[in-house]
Amino acid sequence: MKKILGLDLGTNSIGWALVKNNFDKKEGKIIDSGVRIIPMDKGTMDSFGSGQSISQTADRTGYRGTRRLYQRSNLRRERLHRILNILGFLPEHYADSIDFEKYLGQFKKGQEIKLNYKPNPVGNDEFVFQDSFLEMVTEFKKEQPTLFYQKENGEETKIPCDWTIYYLRKKALTQEIEKKELAWLLLNFNHKRGYYQLRGEEEENTSKLEEFYALKIVNIEATEDKNSKGTWYNVNLENGFIYRRQSKESLENWVGKTKEFIVTTLLEKNGEVKLDKEGNPKRSFRAVDSEKDWIAIKKKTENDIYNSNKTVGSFIYDTLLQNPTQKINGKLVKTIERKFYKEELQQILETQIKHHPELRDKNLYEKCVQELYPRNEAHQNNILNKDENEMFRYLFMDDIIFYQRPLKSKKSTLSTCPFETRTFIKDNEKVEQGLKVISKSNPYYIEFRLWQFIHNLKIYKIEDEKDIDVTQQLLENENDITDLFDFLNDKKEVEQKHVISYFPALKKLTKKEKEAYRWNYVEDKKYPINLTRNQLLNRLNKVENLDLSQFLNKDIELQLWHIIYSVKDKNEFETALGTFAKKHQLDQTSFKEAFKKHPPYASDYGAYSEKAIKKLLPLMRRGKYWSENAIADTTKQFVADIYERIAHIKAETIDDGKLNQAIALVADDAIPKQFIKSFLKHKLDNPLTGLNTYQVCYAVYQRHSEPSVITQWKTPKDINAYLDSFKQHSLRNPIVEQVVLETLRTVRDIWNYHLKQDPSFKFDEIHLELGRDMKNSADKRKRISDQQNQNENTNNRIKLLLEEMQNEGARSFSPSHQEILKIYEEGIAQNPEVSYKDVKEDEVEKIRKNAKPSTSDIKKYKLWLEQGYISPYTGKPISLSRLFTHEYEIEHIIPQSRYFDDSLSNKIVCEADINRDKSNKTAYEYLKAKGGSIVEGARLLSLSEYESHCNKYFKKNRTKLRNLLSEEVPEGFINRQLNDSRYISKLVKGLLSNIVRDIDEKELTSKHLVPVSGAITSKLKQDWGLHEQWNKIIQPRFERLNELTNSNEYGYLGYQKDKDGKPVGKQFFRLVAPQGVSKKRIDHRHHTLDAMVIACCTRKHIQYLNSLSNEKEKYNLQPSLMIKNEQGDFTKIFIKPWQNFTIDIRSALETTPISFKKNTRVITKTNNKTWQWVKDENGKLKKKLVAQTKGDSRAIRKPLHKETVYGLVKIKQRKKGLASLKNYLEQPELIIEKSVREKVKALNKLFDKDKKKILKHLKDNPILQKGSIVDKIKVWEWTSNATASRVKLSDKFTRKQLESITDSGIQIILENHIKNYLDEKDKERFDLAFNPEGVEQLNKNIVQLNNGKKHHPIYSVRVYEEGSRFGVSKDERNKNKTKKYVEAAKSTNLFFAIYWNEEKQERVYETIPLNDVIEWQKARAKNKTFDEPMIPINAEKGRFLFSLSPNDLVYVPTEAEQENPNSVDFTNPNKEQMGRVYKMVSSSGNQCFFIQHQVSGMIESKKEFSALNKMEKSIKNIMIKSICWKLKVDRLGHIESMVK
Repeated sequence: MKKILGLDLGTNSIGWALVKNNFDKKEGKIIDSGVRIIPMDKGTMDSFGSGQSISQTADRTGYRGTRRLYQRSNLRRERLHRILNILGFLPEHYADSIDFEKYLGQFKKGQEIKLNYKPNPVGNDEFVFQDSFLEMVTEFKKEQPTLFYQKENGEETKIPCDWTIYYLRKKALTQEIEKKELAWLLLNFNHKRGYYQLRGEEEENTSKLEEFYALKIVNIEATEDKNSKGTWYNVNLENGFIYRRQSKESLENWVGKTKEFIVTTLLEKNGEVKLDKEGNPKRSFRAVDSEKDWIAIKKKTENDIYNSNKTVGSFIYDTLLQNPTQKINGKLVKTIERKFYKEELQQILETQIKHHPELRDKNLYEKCVQELYPRNEAHQNNILNKDENEMFRYLFMDDIIFYQRPLKSKKSTLSTCPFETRTFIKDNEKVEQGLKVISKSNPYYIEFRLWQFIHNLKIYKIEDEKDIDVTQQLLENENDITDLFDFLNDKKEVEQKHVISYFPALKKLTKKEKEAYRWNYVEDKKYPINLTRNQLLNRLNKVENLDLSQFLNKDIELQLWHIIYSVKDKNEFETALGTFAKKHQLDQTSFKEAFKKHPPYASDYGAYSEKAIKKLLPLMRRGKYWSENAIADTTKQFVADIYERIAHIKAETIDDGKLNQAIALVADDAIPKQFIKSFLKHKLDNPLTGLNTYQVCYAVYQRHSEPSVITQWKTPKDINAYLDSFKQHSLRNPIVEQVVLETLRTVRDIWNYHLKQDPSFKFDEIHLELGRDMKNSADKRKRISDQQNQNENTNNRIKLLLEEMQNEGARSFSPSHQEILKIYEEGIAQNPEVSYKDVKEDEVEKIRKNAKPSTSDIKKYKLWLEQGYISPYTGKPISLSRLFTHEYEIEHIIPQSRYFDDSLSNKIVCEADINRDKSNKTAYEYLKAKGGSIVEGARLLSLSEYESHCNKYFKKNRTKLRNLLSEEVPEGFINRQLNDSRYISKLVKGLLSNIVRDIDEKELTSKHLVPVSGAITSKLKQDWGLHEQWNKIIQPRFERLNELTNSNEYGYLGYQKDKDGKPVGKQFFRLVAPQGVSKKRIDHRHHTLDAMVIACCTRKHIQYLNSLSNEKEKYNLQPSLMIKNEQGDFTKIFIKPWQNFTIDIRSALETTPISFKKNTRVITKTNNKTWQWVKDENGKLKKKLVAQTKGDSRAIRKPLHKETVYGLVKIKQRKKGLASLKNYLEQPELIIEKSVREKVKALNKLFDKDKKKILKHLKDNPILQKGSIVDKIKVWEWTSNATASRVKLSDKFTRKQLESITDSGIQIILENHIKNYLDEKDKERFDLAFNPEGVEQLNKNIVQLNNGKKHHPIYSVRVYEEGSRFGVSKDERNKNKTKKYVEAAKSTNLFFAIYWNEEKQERVYETIPLNDVIEWQKARAKNKTFDEPMIPINAEKGRFLFSLSPNDLVYVPTEAEQENPNSVDFTNPNKEQMGRVYKMVSSSGNQCFFIQHQVSGMIESKKEFSALNKMEKSIKNIMIKSICWKLKVDRLGHIESMVK
C-alpha cells in the first residue's frame, strides 16, 4: 500500500494525516495524524482575509522606525554640539553636561538638560536669556497692556519665557543676536525642521478640490426638514458658504464661533466648479480628521504663512503679539513643508554671519570639518573649498540640520527573472544571480501585455444556438491587427464596448449590429492597457508649442518613463524635468507645470526581466512592428527545427486520438512533446510572428513555467539545508511565508519520526489542499471580504423578515407584505418581470413558531425573490406557504459534480420532483430533452418558452442567464480549477514535490503530488459519512450547553424524515448552532479531518468529478468509484476507501492532540552591524559594515509597556470606611473632622506628643461628639503608588476622571462647569460639557467658575490612578527615566509560576511581570548561566515545580493517576485522557485560565466557557492549576514528557 501524506494548509493551521491506502483493493489504515496551529490574533487574520498582508511583528517594526527617527535627530544634535563647542557658542552649563571625549556630542549619563535653563544656587532652574526675554516683555506690554496686572500675592503676571525663541527668530533676521542665542536657535531648527515631502504624497485630483477652512459662523437657520435623527440646520459661514448639519440639539449657540471644516468642491473636467440644478456650487463639508486630512491642513497653514509675507518664526511671534491666548502647536502651525524653515534659517544665517567673525573664520571651519569627517578625505575635499560667507551656512543647513538620507532602494525585495541572470565575482567566488523583474509601468512590459491581449482576443456574434467566432472576419490581415494595436495603445483601459465600437468605425460592422457581438473576456470588466502612454499624452497636450505626433516616439516615451519611475525626490524630479525640457528644446515652464504632479508609478512588477521581455517581444509583434532582424539566429534555428518535426507529423491527416502518439515519435530531449504541441496551435504562415507567451518562451528559452533547476530531497536533512539557506521575507507575504516554512518543518518532523520506526520509510505521494486565502491574491481577498461585508447586511435583513414571517404568519402576495418586501429588499436584485396578476393572495399558516431561519432558508428566500417567485422550469408561482417545505429545493443549474460553482449564480429554487428528475443534466440539456412533458403532475416549459422566460426574468444577472442557457459546462472552467497559477500555490507545490519527485521528472509539480480542491474534499466528506461522525465528536459540547442553559436550544433528539415528513431511520442528536457559528470551525481537529480526506482522495476521484461532461470517461471510472443501488445502477455516492474507514477516522480524531507554535521568546541576541572605517589590503580606509563583537547586546521581542507615560504623584484622598482614633493620634493633620482634629492637636501639645499619656488621658476623658464617644473617625490618606498622566478634555471625559484630577483648583472649576449641563432628570451631561463647544464655554466663563479669580485656559487635565505601574529605569544616574512610570502592555503576562509549599502542603502561584523576566534573562545571558530557569524563581514561595506560558498544554490527572503517576502512558493516549488535556490561555496574579486544547471557537460566546471565554476549572469542576501536569509536546503533537 502507498504511504500518502495529506496536508490541509490554512492561514494559521497545518492539518496533516499519514495513511496507507490501496483504493483499488479497498484496503487502508491511518498511520498518524495531527494539526499544527500557528497562534494569530483575530486582527491579523481579518487583515489577511481582507487583502492586507501584515506581519505579526509589524508593530515592533513600526516602533523601530520611530526609534530610528529619534536616533537620527539625536545624531544631528550631537554633530551640532561638536561644531558649536568648537565655535564656543554653547553656554557653559550646557557644554559641561556633554561628553566631547568618548561619546562625541552626547549628553553624559543622566545629564540631559535644556540649553535655555540653568540651575541657580538655590537649586531652581532660571531662564538664561533674560535680556531678550525682557525685550520681548516690553513689546508685549506695549501691544497687550491688559495682559499684565498685580496678583493677590503682589507679583506681576508673566508671559512664558519659552516664547523668547520666536522673538529671537524674528530678531535674528535683521539684528545681531548673542552666540548662545544663535546656538539655541540652531538646536531649535534641528528639532523642528519641517516635513520632507516625497513625490505623490499630494495626489493630483482633477475631479474634486479638498480644502481646509476655519470659518466663523454668522447665522443658524432651522429648516422644516426633521426626522428621528434631529433637525436639519443651514449654518451660514462668514465667507458665504452654507453648511447643512443635522442635530438633535439646537445649534443656536454656534453663532459667533469658529469651526474647522474640510470642504470638498466637485470640479468639471476643465477645472471649473460643478453646479447643482439651482446653480449653486456642489460642496460638501466634513469634520477635520488630522490623520486623514493632513495634506489639506498643511496647504492651509502654508498659504497663511505665504500670504503673511513672513517667515515661520515671525508669523508665530506676531500672532502671539496680537493674540496671546493662541495655541501654537497643532493649531496655529501644523505640519508644513521643509522649505519654509530652510528659507528662514537661510536669512538668519546670512545676517548672523555678518555679525559673528567666527562664522567667517576659515581655520575654524577646517577644524569643524576635520572634527566631523576625520577619515573621509573625499568629503573633506568636496566641502572645504567654500566661500567664507557660504562655509558655515552649508555646514549647518545642508550638512547637518536639513540633511536628508537618501531613501533605501527596495530593489532587493523584487523577484528575480526565471530566464535571465547576471554573473559577478564576490569574495573571489563566481556568483550567478537572476535579474530583477520588470516594472508593469515600463513601456516594454506594456507592449508585451498588449500583444498578449490582442493574441488572446476573440470576437463572437451572439446567436440563439451557439455564439459564432468572427474574429478572423473582423481582423483579416496584419494591417488590421496593427491598426487595433495602435487604437488600444493610447488608451488607459478598455472594456467590451470600446472594442466592439471600434469595428463600426472601420465599416466592419454597422452601429445597429454591435449589440449582437461580444468579446471572450469578462463583459463588464475594465482591462488595463497603457496607463503610462495615456498619462504622458494627457500631460504633453498641455505643453506649449509642441507637435505631439512628431515628438512622442518610443525613445522619448522610455526616457520620460525612466525619469518618472526612478526619481523619488520632489526637488530632484523637478530638476530632472527641467533638464529633459532643455535637452529637447521644450517650453520649460509649461512642461514642468504639466509633469511636476505626475504620480509615481505603482510598485507592481511582472514575472520577467526587461532583458527577457526584449528578447520575447520580437516574436510576438505583428505587421509593421515585426522585424526578422530583431530575432536571434539561434531562436530562428530552434523554431525551424520544431517546424521540421511538425512537417513530419502531418497533423491535418491524423485523428486527434492518434496525434499524441505521432508527436511522441518525433519528440526527444532536445525538443520535447510540449514544444511541438504548443506550435501545432500556431496558425500563421510565418512561424516567427504572433507567438503566444508560452510559445515564445519555448522558442527563446526552451522552457515556460518549468523550473531551471530541478531539486530532489532524499532525506529530511535536505529540508533542513533549504530552511537554513532560506532568506527571510523573500516571499514578501509574511503570513504565507510563516505557513510555508512551518509546513516544511512539520513534514520534515513527520519524515524523521517515521524513519526512526522504519529506516526505509518514505512518502509515496503527497496530497495537498491550500486554503482559499492562501491561494488568492491580496486584491481578490479584499474583494471577497468587501463582498462578504455587503452580503452580511442583506442576510440580516432577510433573517429579520423570515423571522417575522415564521413567527407572525405571512401573506405571500398581500399588498402589505409586498411593501415589507420592498423595504427589506431594496438593493437586492429586483426582477424586471415580476407580476402578481396571475397569483392569488392566500392566507398561509404559521411556519413553526419561534423557529430561527436556517442558512438554507435565507438562500432559498434570496433565490425566490430573484426569480420573481416563479419556478423557471415550470413557470408556475411558488407560494410562500410552501417555499420552506420539502416540496421545493435549491437546485444547481449546472450540476455541482460537473461544475464546482456553489454560488447563487448557479442556483435556483424549483420543485423537488423536477430536481430529482433533472438528475445530472444542465438545465438547458434537461429542457431540451423533456420540455413540454409532464413530470409528477407538473408541466415543464417548452424549450422556447424556457428561453423566453429566462431572458425576461434574468436579464440583469448575466452570469446566471448564461448558466441557464448553457447546454455544456462553461468553457475553460475546469482548466482554471485545476491549473491554479497563483504564485504561492506554485511555490508550495514545487517545494513539496521535491520530497516525492522521481529522478527523471523535470516538471515543477511532481506527478506524485496531487492538488485537491476544497469542493472535492467537501463532496467526499459528505459521501463518506464524515459529517455525521464529526457531529458525534463535537456533540458533547452542545449537550453541555443545553445543561448549562437548561434548554434544548443547542440540540435535540430527532429522526431523519422522508419527503412526506415521516420519521425514518435511527434517532440521533440534531445539533443546533447559533447564527454565524460553523460547526466545523469550533474545533481545531477539523483541519486533521480534512487532511485525512485529502490523503484518501485519489486522482480517479478528481478525474471523475472534473470530467462528468465526458460520458465515455465517466463510465470508465464509475465501477471503481461509485456505489450501486439495489437495481444495479450507479448512484452519485462515492465508495469509502476501506471498510471501517469512518470508524477509523473518528477514533483517530478523538485521540488527536493539538500542537501549538510557541511565541514566548522574550529576548534574543542582536545581530547589530555598523558602518566603520576599515583599512583594506592596501592600507586605505574604506567604509564597511562591521558586525558588533564587543559586548553582549540583546533585543527585546515583546512590548515592555503601553505608550502612555505617567509621573509618580502623592495625592491626599479620603480613606474608605472608618479608622481607629488611636492610630491617628500622632497624625492629627489626617483627621477630616475639624473639631476632633483640633482636640487631638491640643492633646499632642499638652502631653508633648507622648502617645501613652494621650491614650491614658482619653481613657478617662474621651472625646465626645453629640454626646457620643469618638473612637472611629474618617481620615485622609496619602496614595502610595499613584501615577498621573494628562487627559484631553473631550466628550469622552467621565465623572471618574474628574474626581481623579490632581489639581484641586481645576477640579473645583470643572465641578462648577458641569453644574451648567444637567438634563431634565438632573443627570450630568459630560458629553455636552466637554465637547469642543463645552470646552470653549468653560474657558469663556473660567473667571466666574473660579470664584472671580483669573485662570489660564483649560484644555487638558492631569488625572491620577493607583495601580501596578513600574518605573522605566532603576538606574539612579538616569534621572529622566527613573521619574517615568508605565503600564504593562496587553498580553505580556507570559509566565505563570507554580510552586509547592511544604508547610501548607499545597501549590502556590504567581504571574511574573514581563519586565522582571527581561531583567532576569538579560542577567542569565550575560552570566551565561543557561542551566537556570527562564524566569526568576521566588524561593520564599516554595519549591519551584514548573511555569506555564500561553499555548502550553497541561494534563488534568484523575485521583488514581495522582496517586500512581507512572501508570499514565501517553505513547498511545485514549479518548478519555485526551479529553483532560487543556491549553493555557492567560494568567493574572495567582489566577490562571485554560481551555480544552481542541477548542478553536465558541459555540456561544460568554456562555460555553464563562463570561471570559476561558476557565480556571475543568469541565468536571476541578481547579486545573492545583493538580495539572505540564506536557512537553513536539511539533507533531506527540507527548514527549510530563512535568508533575
